[in-house]
Amino acid sequence: MTLENIRNRSFTARLDCHYLLYAPEAVDHRTLLVVTLHGFSSNPEVMLRLTANMLGPAHLVASVEGPSQFYLAQNLKDVGYSWATHKHSDSSVRLHHDMVRHVLDEAGREYGIPAGRRILAGFSQPVGMNYRFAATYPAEIRGVIGICGGVPKNWEDGPYQKVAAALLHIARCEDEFYKPEVTERYAERLRGRADDVEFHMLEGGHRFPSKAKPIVDRWLARIVPDP
Repeated sequence: MTLENIRNRSFTARLDCHYLLYAPEAVDHRTLLVVTLHGFSSNPEVMLRLTANMLGPAHLVASVEGPSQFYLAQNLKDVGYSWATHKHSDSSVRLHHDMVRHVLDEAGREYGIPAGRRILAGFSQPVGMNYRFAATYPAEIRGVIGICGGVPKNWEDGPYQKVAAALLHIARCEDEFYKPEVTERYAERLRGRADDVEFHMLEGGHRFPSKAKPIVDRWLARIVPDP
């Protein structure tokens, strides 16, 4: 068997995707829809709880499950989820975009939340993919919250549009995966495509920051004030 005899082929198959939806008792013209994505090896239950604690009980939160599942350790039944690897990354980005668009549209139409009151949030792995989404579908969301994640490597020269959404990036000064000497340049990089960029560097390592709520509250009040 030689490499000349091997052909690489691809095909599309149906995939069942899942998300959890928290809805407050009252949904009105002040309610936001926040679609939130968990980090590598986590799950939508954890991300729903973290995001709901950050936002408070007044808003819709849709927590999406990553499309790739795996066992967290040998001989254990605990399962984690992932959004992408470096293999077939273009397909992973396209699937991410399709999933996010579906949830935004389905939950937004069900509860009457317009695009101007829809927010996309993510922790760690999906942050860069969420920025790609904002630069690919600029009319579909009002803002993006990126926590302890990255900016796409091809942000400057990739096939993206001008970002209409407001971007809030929260980094941490002891993050072992996204080093501060790299993340401190994110604000400047993001402004290459977005006019409204807010950046914060908080203390701590690669964990969802418990002190993010006041930052997010002020940011939301500024970009989507009550009608």
